[in-house]
Amino acid sequence: MATERVTIRDALSNVEVLDELPLPDQQPVIEAQGCSITYQANFDTNFEDRTAFVTGIAKYIEEATVHAGLNVMLSEGQAHAIMLYTWRCCSRAIPQPKSNEQPNRVEIYEKTVEVLGPEVNKLLNFMYFQRKANDRFCSEVKRLCHSKKREDFVSEAYLVTLGKFLNMFAVLDELKNMKSSVKNDYSSYRRAAQFLKVMTDQQALTESQNLSMFLATQNKIRDTLKESLEKIPGFEELICDVLNACVQMFESKMYLLPEEKHMLVKVIGFALFLLDSDVAGISIYKLDQKKRIRLDRIDRIFKNLEVVPLFGDMQIAPFNYVKRSKNYDMSKWPLCAPGSESPQSNLMIHLPQIREENMKFTSELARHSNEVTTTYKETLTPEEKRELTELALRGLQLLSEWTTVVTELYSWKLLHPTDHHQNNQCPVDAEEYERATRHNYSDEEKYALIEIISMIKSLQVLMARMETVFNDAIRRHIYSELQDFVQIGLREPLRKAIKNKRDLIRSVIVSVRETCADWARGIEPSDDPALKGKKDPDNGYDLKVPRRNVGPSSTQLYMVRTMLESLIADKSGGKRTLRKDIDGTYLMAIDAFHKSSFYWTYLLNFGRTLQQACDLSQLWYREFYLEMTMGKRIQKCQVQHIHNEECTDLVTMEKRIQFPIEMSMPWILTEHILKTRDPSLM
Repeated sequence: MATERVTIRDALSNVEVLDELPLPDQQPVIEAQGCSITYQANFDTNFEDRTAFVTGIAKYIEEATVHAGLNVMLSEGQAHAIMLYTWRCCSRAIPQPKSNEQPNRVEIYEKTVEVLGPEVNKLLNFMYFQRKANDRFCSEVKRLCHSKKREDFVSEAYLVTLGKFLNMFAVLDELKNMKSSVKNDYSSYRRAAQFLKVMTDQQALTESQNLSMFLATQNKIRDTLKESLEKIPGFEELICDVLNACVQMFESKMYLLPEEKHMLVKVIGFALFLLDSDVAGISIYKLDQKKRIRLDRIDRIFKNLEVVPLFGDMQIAPFNYVKRSKNYDMSKWPLCAPGSESPQSNLMIHLPQIREENMKFTSELARHSNEVTTTYKETLTPEEKRELTELALRGLQLLSEWTTVVTELYSWKLLHPTDHHQNNQCPVDAEEYERATRHNYSDEEKYALIEIISMIKSLQVLMARMETVFNDAIRRHIYSELQDFVQIGLREPLRKAIKNKRDLIRSVIVSVRETCADWARGIEPSDDPALKGKKDPDNGYDLKVPRRNVGPSSTQLYMVRTMLESLIADKSGGKRTLRKDIDGTYLMAIDAFHKSSFYWTYLLNFGRTLQQACDLSQLWYREFYLEMTMGKRIQKCQVQHIHNEECTDLVTMEKRIQFPIEMSMPWILTEHILKTRDPSLM
């Protein structure tokens, strides 16, 4: 029988036809966007171009300089956190001398020093960084808490950066506490180094002793920071400002990514611990009575979010910081009282709303996608650009909320593992990680997780396909919004400030315009009546604002938002705030612009934000549980039967270095799909 030959052209056309095959049962596309071939440009300059904006207020250019340095330290802290989290015990793999008479004892110690030396240098750098970060943070607190600066305006962005520092201290402290392998490795190195007399000079011996105490002392980073802050007069005022900013941002949802939401909650708990001090005579309950902080609002936050991811598969209950404080009073925290179930642990209450949101948004996205593919338009109307920008933002917010639901449930389950009494399907000898994952989810929860994850990945792919359209509309819309507000929206406040001789307000508005205004002819029109404090002529003043496909730089956006925020803030550095000299209508317009522009950084980096909003890699992390089970003897039965204590088929396995893939959440969900054979999930 002759073999039928197919040309390469026919073969390719047959493959292309497969794209047109309909998916039965409206099955979602659960394959995520390919990361390896995704190009992402980073437009964040970390204020490197700050000196270009010499027309801005000098104070905020100086603040941008400080900001840049703090961001560099935050990046260093992240690198140290990754180093600690991924640390695997080296000393367990190194042979130890069994007696002093062992002939190769010197060689073993020499190899130990050679192997562990570079790792110990990492730990020394970590200790030095902790000291440097502690000193830098306390110097900023001391500067801002000075009696002459206490009433000065501090921007929201700067308070959030200080909050990120508190979060960094909390993460590094918990990682150091958790990693017993770090202490074991350093003990092995120190023993070998002392035998070989490697550390001979006094400074090396002192640093070795300091590092040993640093690693061995629990909560060393947290307690050192608290002791340093207690020496600064009035430190509680700034920490209260940071805490209140985090509470306000959490309640008004002034965040976009899941990690940002969780960071706010961790900072709230950590800040309360720092504030409650017997040495400084400060109590969070007295601060609540003085209306400096609101514990009832914080109580509600802690109740709705009992557990948050700390780092990787490490979780933390933020309310534990309050429990560890000196003056803890349970009666002040009625919602966090033990016994009541957290809404975080109930996935099923979120599912109906997520389904409805997914259906509505996917339909709207499909309509816009069809219009783009079937209709050619040389330019979009301003209304269409606004609609696409709002659609992109709403999609990112929905994806982030759904991802948050999954990660928060996963975090809660990891901190609340099941056992044989709660789940009779759970074996008595099940491992800790197995009890937290494999046997900790009901069939309904597995179905719900699969459905939500499929919605996240399906919508991510759909939005990624429209990334080019979104990016063009976003840049054009943000440009027009910024220029219209700066060139037209600020004319009346500027006119009033000049007419009423409010020089400070005038200088701020002029600085905003000079920082980012893109005038039609390259220079500000000199015949504008507003610049002289005069009204427009009867026939009006024609000011043409150009339209371009470019957004503001990260530094420009920071400078504009910070300077505008100073106009509407409650603190101004003087007895009278600037907002009292601005009409209510203009205040509302400035406030609305300040709130809407908060999301512009995310939108201008749409591709990166989309990937971060859909990041479910936390389901794979397991270093924390591996650390807890490392070195334990695990008994496994080689024969599939119900065995007892006298079973002869048990094999003792030494040193768990990795969990079987069957214990991971992605595999558990995949296995559930294959076992149930539900067509809608296949």
